[in-house]
Amino acid sequence: MDTDTAQEVDAPASGHALKRVLLKLSGEVFGGGKIGIDPDVVNGIAKQVAEAVAEGVEVAIVVGGGNFFRGAELSQRGMDRSRADYIGMLGTVMNCLALQDFCEKQGIETRVQSAITMGQVAEPYIPRRAIRHLEKGRVVIFGAGAGMPYFSTDTVSAQRALEIGADAVLMSKSGVDGVYSADPRTDPTARKFDEITFDDALRLGLKVVDAAAFALCMENKLPMIVFGMEGEGNIARVLRGEKIGTLVHAA
Repeated sequence: MDTDTAQEVDAPASGHALKRVLLKLSGEVFGGGKIGIDPDVVNGIAKQVAEAVAEGVEVAIVVGGGNFFRGAELSQRGMDRSRADYIGMLGTVMNCLALQDFCEKQGIETRVQSAITMGQVAEPYIPRRAIRHLEKGRVVIFGAGAGMPYFSTDTVSAQRALEIGADAVLMSKSGVDGVYSADPRTDPTARKFDEITFDDALRLGLKVVDAAAFALCMENKLPMIVFGMEGEGNIARVLRGEKIGTLVHAA
């Protein structure tokens, strides 16, 4: 994918194009592959976010909660799905508070906004307030998903990005560095795409990101970059707009 192609599809190709971004972080990463939070991992993420903010990028973040609970998995073990999803949402808030702490240790002002009201630890989710924080150079971390069951944090990431007027959704993944024709962990013939349209991703049934998130971005022509968390400085690189992972764009 060259710069000219990226410009044709109105997608970010360099740090100059990325003014405001929505970064989705996988909850599993926060635990370093284990249950709970690994402070060293979260501190490393915060350092990379701080680098981008120092260069003028406005950063909003949605954090998953898979290092604590996954609602879908809990429901498969017999728990009511709605209640299980709410438990998962609370797990995301714990991750948000940890990331906030380490971001502020890097000297970056940070606000957590929660879709479930919990006034002692987070602001309520108010889009215009979030935009104002971003304009002031603060990092905004969105917790508790959509505040409703049956919505994945991938879908919430697309929705929040649209509400705050982000230039792109940056979707981090664990164990995979982009969009592939099949799961590269189980299929050695899987081919990585440098770029692909949302239409093609949905038609091929590619599941690296929820179909609802793909559809929401496609309808609103919001570019998405799917990239791997593994690799030195990948978060800082994608926040700057470097070419990394797979660009998914409208036709």
